Formats: sequence, structure tokens, C-alpha cells
Amino acid sequence: MTAAPKRQDTRKFFENLSGEGKSIAVLTSGGDAQGMNAAVRAVVRMGIYVEAKVYFIHEGYQGMVDGGDNIKEATWESVSSMLQVGGTVIGSARCKEFRSREGRLKAAHNLVQHSITNLCVIGGDGSLTGANLFREEWSGLLDELLQQGLIDKEAACSNSTLHIVGMVGSIDNDFCGTDMTIGTDSALHRIIEVVDAIMTTAQSHQRTFVLEVMGRHCGYLALVSALACGADWVFIPEMPPEDGWEDNMCQKLSENRADKKRLNIIIVAEGAIDSHNKAITPDYIKDLVVRCLGFDTRVTILGHVQRGGTPSAFDRILASRMGVEAVLALLEASATTPACVVSLVGNQAVRLPLMECVQMTQEVQKAMDEKKFEEAVRLRGRSFENNLSTYRLLSHRKADSELPNSSFNVAVLNVGAPAAGMNAAVRSAVRVGITEGHKMFAVSDGFEGFYKGQIKEIKWGDVGGWTGQGGSLLGTKRTLPGKHLEKIAEQIKIHNINALLVIGGFETCDRIKQSASGTKRRVFIIETMGGYCGYLATVGGLAAGADTVYIYEEPFDIRDLQANVEHLTQKMKTSIQRGLVLRNENSNENYTTDFIYQLYTEEGRGVFDCRKNILGHMQQGGAPSPFDRNFGTKVAAKAIQWITRTLKESYKGGRVFANSEDTACLLGMRRRALVFQPVAQLRDETDFVHRIPKEQWWLKLRPLMKILAKYKTSYDVSDSGQLEHVTRVRPKETKASEAV
Repeated sequence: MTAAPKRQDTRKFFENLSGEGKSIAVLTSGGDAQGMNAAVRAVVRMGIYVEAKVYFIHEGYQGMVDGGDNIKEATWESVSSMLQVGGTVIGSARCKEFRSREGRLKAAHNLVQHSITNLCVIGGDGSLTGANLFREEWSGLLDELLQQGLIDKEAACSNSTLHIVGMVGSIDNDFCGTDMTIGTDSALHRIIEVVDAIMTTAQSHQRTFVLEVMGRHCGYLALVSALACGADWVFIPEMPPEDGWEDNMCQKLSENRADKKRLNIIIVAEGAIDSHNKAITPDYIKDLVVRCLGFDTRVTILGHVQRGGTPSAFDRILASRMGVEAVLALLEASATTPACVVSLVGNQAVRLPLMECVQMTQEVQKAMDEKKFEEAVRLRGRSFENNLSTYRLLSHRKADSELPNSSFNVAVLNVGAPAAGMNAAVRSAVRVGITEGHKMFAVSDGFEGFYKGQIKEIKWGDVGGWTGQGGSLLGTKRTLPGKHLEKIAEQIKIHNINALLVIGGFETCDRIKQSASGTKRRVFIIETMGGYCGYLATVGGLAAGADTVYIYEEPFDIRDLQANVEHLTQKMKTSIQRGLVLRNENSNENYTTDFIYQLYTEEGRGVFDCRKNILGHMQQGGAPSPFDRNFGTKVAAKAIQWITRTLKESYKGGRVFANSEDTACLLGMRRRALVFQPVAQLRDETDFVHRIPKEQWWLKLRPLMKILAKYKTSYDVSDSGQLEHVTRVRPKETKASEAV
């Protein structure tokens, strides 16, 4: 009997990449965005980790042109405590001088003086275009410096190639090639915080509020915030309303008020226009509503509030991942590698040619100038396009006479632990289902309510205002259906239910808020939820800059605990005198949070003191984040569309036949797309004892978290390194897979 051949290990590890002898500079340029500091921190620490010299360039391109103290070497400690700070601590400035060749010549001279040939630029498309032009001119600039006697031949030779990697920092999410730019999610948090606050006062007085949000050329913030708060109307540059919109909007507002809706929310992007390129302003809308309807109407212009505040967990993680990927890209760059930009597609970091992205971004504006608005939407990318199509599905309620009659009954229920975003998903499912012509039913209290017959029809107006509500308004229980299948089958027969949308699952929740700031020489030990799944602890640790995170998926013993205490002891000898340790609730049955707290307290005596905190059910509470509202809304809409399609395909002779395995699917994110995967196929991929998948994509983020906490570790970079191209003509989406 011959042994099975060993599978070749094709993984690539970054240990083979060395930054020794290289100098990397990082700068932030253009408008500031929350999360820029997390990106700067990641670049500095990853650069130092691979033994490169890393420099700050203060005040953006202006600092590069001025030189002197604006270009300073960074240390590991110099980026401590900046992860949670908004804006950019190294400063950003518009620089007219850099737009001239003379200015760029000065900048080149200043970089050569520090032997900097690797540049990491965090900014918008203007900043990145400037960086690319600088790179293209580099050899000519060095020749000029050589002729002027400002540098010698040796300096010109050793600094002959300039490598550029960009990260997009822009709250508008107006850059093609990436699903999200650094700062967008935090800006959405600011908008939704204001909308949620306004809703209470508006309901008290039956008011209409018109909110202006940023977005001179891109309507992403307005569109997604409208989806996330269930706004009555939204105005964005990419979708000018048709002639007669004034009457249509007033009619809709009037109908909503007649349905006993006490408030109306209208969201306007600052660059909103009508079909004749005339600006649509908040004051014009206010005057229109007051004149036509007599409603008490107020205008709120959010302005720079959207740029402020603490970056969200999403932005911290996104920026940290992009910063590490940017350093890897610089280490792997050759003389022929084009300037690239690090982007997010699905849940993956990818590299794209910078100028391809810039050109497509410019094409969007060109299409809008030529009134080719559908083309502009397509060029914005799948994420924007799907947000817009979901908004269109949910925003305009058709009269009953206009609805198709599918003759199908579809039920919606929540199962498992309550999770923020469930209500947004239910609202979306109900309204899309009604639009598709189905009769929608709500099941209260999960499978327990199902077998007890707690089922009733749910209408369009019943789910009004659900988007921003936390928990589960339908009610949810952890009762499994196994013992009650006969009774459930009986209820399905009684109500003639043809399809079931189940929202929930294993007890996970995508919501965590950590604060590790405090007095000096203190270590916080925090227990998170998640069952046996370490996702919350890991990404929470990455977002909060944790020193150590203990999870079930990565076994640890007393030697690891001792090494972690020693690591913190050494850290306290530096200028960074705070520590954060996270422990997933079921990471180890013997090494409990109390045990770890006592061990750290004893071993750290005289060096640091400890505090512990068990977050508990507060992680499930509160209002859902903009991401959860938006994601829940979009996936539920896609789920109902899949149900409609599958019902039609399975309908024969007056009956629905659902015998094949692809009529029971789980919808979720896989790498770069939302995938409908048959539940039968998931059996082999799931650890049912611990209620977690056998393979988890986010485990690849753990080495990144350790590197940024100064631990020596191995990091698989197999998914990195390939420079891809911006997709212009999309392949047809398959039945199983659709982009977010």
C-alpha cells in the first residue's frame, strides 16, 4: 500500500521579505478622514518590524516640499495611542507648490537626503494622482538635482527608483476600485447618530427634517445613510430625480403622514442636482414642503461633524489591514511595478494599478457631466450599484393594484441570540417580498413561536421605523426545531407557507466597543462574547490595539500566558505604559478570565496593576451600526429575490417542489461575494459541537494583530502580491454568487 502523496504547500510567508537597508515614508494628504492614524500606525510598525527605516512626513506634500523637521524618523512608541484618534496626527495640507515642477524638485531633494525611495500616500484621488506624477518624473528630477550639484552620482544611483503605494482616505467613498475607503464608515456613524437623535424630537412634534450630508461629487454617504435610517427620500448626484419630482415627493410625504408616520426624513447630498443640472438645496426642499404641505420642516447641515470623532472599529481594522498590505507591496515592488493602491473587495485586501482606479474615478464625473447617469452608477462599482438598487426596491411603495400576484406565502423568523441589524433585515425582507407580490408572514419567538402557531400576516407599514431598532422586534428564542418538526410542519400546512427566511444562527454578534485608555502602567483584561468563535475578540483586539487575544481556535497553555506577561513587562519599560488583553468567553475552560486576571496581577506586581471587565450582553444591546443596518437590509433583499426565483423554478402543477439540496441555502459573504450555499454542503464544513465553521477566514488577521503588538510571528501572505486590474465589464452573476 503506497502512502498518499503530500500536498504541496504553496503558501508564501512574509519572513522572506526584508526591509533592511530600505527607507519608507508615510504621509497623509488632502481632506482628513477618521482611520488615517490607524493606517499610519500600521505602516510604521510593519515597516519597523521588517527592519526598514520609517519616516513621518508631516503636513502632507507641503512638508515634503519644505523638508527640515517635517521629515522625521518614526519609532515604535511614536505611534502608540493614535489608533483611536480621529483625523491625522501627522497633519495634512493642500500644497500648491507641489503642483509645480519646482516644488516637486524640492520634494525629491528632501527625500534623497533621507534615502527615501518608498512612499506610502494616504489621501484622495488628487493626492494619489500627484504621487504618480512625482514617480513618473523621478528620474528626470534626480538628473536635474545632479546637474545643479545638489546631489552626487552615488546618491542618484542608490535612489534611482521611487516606489509608490496609495491608500484611499476619503469619507465620501468616491474612489473606484475599492468597496470602502478609510473614513467612510466613521462618517456614516456620525450621520446615523444625528439621524437617530433627530428622530426622537421629530416624532415628538410631527416634523419633517431635511439633512444635508457631504458628497459634492459622490452620493454614497447620502444613499447608505438613507438605507440605514429608512429615509423617505434621498437626493444624490448620480440619480437626479425626473421632472415632476416635487409633486411625487410631496405625495409620498403626505401618504406617509396619513399612515400615522409622525416624522419624515429627507437626505440630500451636497452635490445633489436635478435632471437639468440645477442644484437641489436643503432650503429649496424645505420651502417646497412648507408651501405644498404646510408641514413643520427643519434643515440640518451636518458639515464637518462627519469628519470628526473617533474612528469606528471597521475603519481601524480596514486601515490597519491596508497599512500592512502597503508595506508588503513596497517590499515586493520592482523598478517596473506601477504605482498601486491597496483596496478592499469583499473581505479581501487587493492591489490595483493606481492610475487605472484614478482614470475610472474621473470617468464617473465625465459620465455625470454628459448626463449618462446609469453609466456613472455602473462605473462607481458593484457596491454602489447594489446599494442603489436596494434603495429603489425599498423606497417606492406601489399601490396594491400595481403589485404582481405571485400566490406564494413567505414567512420570516429570527432565531438564536438577538443581534443588532436583525430588524433592518426583517423590514427589508417584508417590503421586498410585498413588492415581489408575495403574502408575507411574521413568526414571533423563533421556532418556539412557529410550532405554537404565533404566525400572522405582516404588512408594509408594520415594519416602519424598524431599521434603527436594536435586538429583535419579532422576538427570538434559542429553541431548536428538532423536537417540534411535526407541529412546525402542521403550521406550514395551515398557513400554506411556501418559503421560509430564517435570520440568525449560531450565537454571534458583530458589535463591540473597546476602550483601553486609562492611567499609566495598567493592563485591562476584558472578556468578550462569541461562544467558541473568537471573531469578536480577534477583530475587537485589532481595532483596539490589543497586546494579546485568547481564543478557542488557537490553543494556549501556561507557557504562552507566562510569555505574554513577560512581553507586557518589557512594554511597560518603554513610553507605552498601557496594556489590553482580550479573552473569548469559551477560549479555555481552565484558564478563565479570573485565572488570567490573577496570574497577570501576581506576575506583574510592582510593574503594572490590572483591571478586568466582562462585557456580557451589552455587546448585543444598543442601536445597530450603519454597517449592520445596511448589510442586513441588502442581504435580506437578496434573500427574498433568491426565494422568488427559486419558488418560480420549483412551481409545477399548482405545487412547489423543494426536493433538491439547492432549495435550502445559507446566504453569506465568501471572500469577495455574497454566496448562496446549500445547507447540505455546510455539514462537512461545520463543527456542530462548538457551533463554528471548521475554517475561518479571519484567523489570517491574527498574525497581523500580533505583529502590530510587537510579537515575532509567521504571516501567510499567499493572497497578497498579485497586482490585479480594475474590472470594467462584469461577468454575468451566477445564481449562487452575487456581489455585495
